[in-house]
Amino acid sequence: MTEHKSGAQISAKAFLQAVAIIFLLMMISGILTQVIPAGSYTRVQVDGREVIDPASFQFVDRPDYPVWRWFTAPFEVLATPDGLTKVVPIIVFILLVGTAFGIMDRSGILQAVIARIVKTFGGRKYTLLLVITFVFMALGAFFGIFEEVIPLVPLVLGLAYYLGWDSLTGLGMSVLATNVGFSTAVFNPFTLGIAHQLSGLPLYSGAGPRVILFIVVYAILALFITQYAKKIEKKPEASLVYEEDKAEKTKFSNFNVDDTMSTDPKMKNAAIFLGVFFALILLVLVAIPFVEILRDIALPLTGLLFVIGGIGAGLISGAGKSAWRAAWDGFLGILPAAPLLMLAASVKYIITCGGILDTVLHWANNGLQGTSPFSAALMIYGLTLVLELFITSGSAKAFLLIPIIMPLADLVGVTRQIAVSAYTFGDGFSNMVYPTNAALLITLSLTVIPYPKWLRWILKLWVMIIPVTIVFLAIAVAMNYGPF
Repeated sequence: MTEHKSGAQISAKAFLQAVAIIFLLMMISGILTQVIPAGSYTRVQVDGREVIDPASFQFVDRPDYPVWRWFTAPFEVLATPDGLTKVVPIIVFILLVGTAFGIMDRSGILQAVIARIVKTFGGRKYTLLLVITFVFMALGAFFGIFEEVIPLVPLVLGLAYYLGWDSLTGLGMSVLATNVGFSTAVFNPFTLGIAHQLSGLPLYSGAGPRVILFIVVYAILALFITQYAKKIEKKPEASLVYEEDKAEKTKFSNFNVDDTMSTDPKMKNAAIFLGVFFALILLVLVAIPFVEILRDIALPLTGLLFVIGGIGAGLISGAGKSAWRAAWDGFLGILPAAPLLMLAASVKYIITCGGILDTVLHWANNGLQGTSPFSAALMIYGLTLVLELFITSGSAKAFLLIPIIMPLADLVGVTRQIAVSAYTFGDGFSNMVYPTNAALLITLSLTVIPYPKWLRWILKLWVMIIPVTIVFLAIAVAMNYGPF
């Protein structure tokens, strides 16, 4: 019998599928650099931040960017400012999370915490599902949290397995809920906040309609996940990931909710220790919008807290030497996610080195001229969706797009508040769909879900949510959503 390895283990099949998809996007990006003419906007400093001067575009000579560098881009990107400040920290983060997850898996502490949660809710598991979904969605909408909740995913996945659901349900009520909240952006400081500052709008103005949208979208998400969970509970074979989940589910099928923490003092102490670090992680997440220094270090900090809590809890529970073997298994299991992240980051790097990013922005700029207000809002939405495939950072896209689209929004009669809403929708709702997004790659790496099956599942939710956001924009145009 093959020995079970602890923690998240990225299968060769899932890894190769992801590599093939991202490599194809790299090649498409490279081809575009040979087809689209190079252009450039002037960057200027505004309040210490670099933004685009929308009147400064000019076509330039095509950069000397040979084809062979398309293939070295995943390594070159690590030495860029984006690589040093985003890619490398994210890689460190996922390795920390994978290591801690391995120990928590081997020691049984994860199962013990899940058992206590289930016992607390007294079998009201669909109430529990709705509460968890709301909490994660609120973290995204009100605090701009997204990638930082990933350390909590193993706990929610285990909970979903134990309650008779599948890994899609677990991700739906955790990371997906956070992403949906992040996209509705009631007070999201990283997309809405920056966009408001760059557009001259009062910070977090116009919150009322966004709160209504939050409630509507939460209802759609809750209905989507609940109906799916009930279907899986009734007929497990209906799960899109039934075969992939088989081995994982066995880890959570044979423990008693009344035994572990109530009868084993070591396990109880371990759970308390882990709970303290979970509380610290939540404290960091809540403090991010108010403590500026946390914005740059939140991801590695939450990863560090998670690994300390996981290792400490594993040792306290009595895992002994096996904890270190489990840590190594967890580290090796998640390690293939690192090259995937490098490949994903190289997509933006290729189009930037090829000099075509500003040309695309300029063409979009021209395309907005002379359109109706509603059409212009939809074009801003669509443009952001396209750019999200290449530039996954919401704040980075804000500094690129907002200085360009705001003057045009004024000319075509779209209020700046509507333009910002269209931007936040385009930036957010694609995060858990595009294979170039780091959060999606990390999340799927912690599960057994292949990307094609994830895409097939989540597109059903998109079909429900995207029309709602379009209706929101239509109503916003009709009511002249402002203040301006």
